[in-house]
Amino acid sequence: MSKDDKQDKSTRDTHYATLRRAVRDAKRERGEIPTPPLKRPKSNKDWKPPQLQPEQVFLYGLHTVRAALDNPERKLIQLSVTQNAFARLDIGEPETLSFPVEFVSPQDIDKVLGPEAIHQGVMLETRPLPVRRLEGLKESPLLLVLDQVTDPHNVGAIMRSAVAFGAGAIITTQRHSPTESGVLAKSASGALELIPYIQITNLADAIEELHRLGFQTIGLDSEGPAPLEGTFTGGRIALVLGSEGKGLRQKTRETVNSLARLDMPGAIKSLNVSNAAAIALYATRQHLAKAG
Repeated sequence: MSKDDKQDKSTRDTHYATLRRAVRDAKRERGEIPTPPLKRPKSNKDWKPPQLQPEQVFLYGLHTVRAALDNPERKLIQLSVTQNAFARLDIGEPETLSFPVEFVSPQDIDKVLGPEAIHQGVMLETRPLPVRRLEGLKESPLLLVLDQVTDPHNVGAIMRSAVAFGAGAIITTQRHSPTESGVLAKSASGALELIPYIQITNLADAIEELHRLGFQTIGLDSEGPAPLEGTFTGGRIALVLGSEGKGLRQKTRETVNSLARLDMPGAIKSLNVSNAAAIALYATRQHLAKAG
């Protein structure tokens, strides 16, 4: 068989294979043949997370790790990385760095993080960032307060929005809130290194301290008495958002200066907390720009 004959046969095979797939798909849509089950992702049922020390944090993902490496306040312990991921980090030669570098396989990282972590071949062992205090926020005109928002993916997304809109800090509770972790940092995509994440013991006391520092505190509630944009009164705003399911706790409602809603003309009147945070931050920035 000549080379041209082989190419013609390959082209015909590809064409017929496409036709066969189209016929199968049409039959599945009509219910004439069953749809094959989806391939299940790798199971982590046999994986057990390592026992971490209180001061031990593992960050992962190229963007997250690069942001941590660029943060002078982050204490670095060791970088575990594949050869390919190290080249993509583009941070110089291993011997010139101020922290140890260990070249590993992706499977080595899986053993620490679990098979479902999207680590992109890089894991950084660090210490937690320094503890921040509320009194250090006097100069910031915009803060975000979270009342027991528990999902680290939501908190990470909120961090990104907070950094994008120039918020001075995120304040949350020590209990029923995610601690600094690889999942939180990955969801924040580098924002954890760029904004103080302050965890306090008593949220009502923290809100009262914000009042003493000159902040107007506004609790977001879908049943709030007034739209958010008509609630602003000062040049310093602390937005308070509640948990994914229950919203603001009663004590928080009683402690904030005002309750406000995001007016939405559509049939759905409530949003995911991270989406609500982004919209509220934008509206607050518009007010502060006019007030300033």
